[in-house]
Amino acid sequence: MSTAPISRDDIEAKFRELQGEVDDTVEQTMGVAVIAGVAVVVGVVLVAFALGRRRGRKRTTVVEIRRI
Repeated sequence: MSTAPISRDDIEAKFRELQGEVDDTVEQTMGVAVIAGVAVVVGVVLVAFALGRRRGRKRTTVVEIRRI
């Protein structure tokens, strides 16, 4: 280890380096998160549609007309 004092420039350079790594990680994760979010929304819509369709079939009245 060197005994040279740590300057403000050294600290700022290290923070910039860390910030760059964090930005890269966030960009990669956002793509996956958006895809997962879209998949969840589509799944919820499909389930709601299926349940609504089933309920509609159960409540439908059938009227039968016979000719005499």
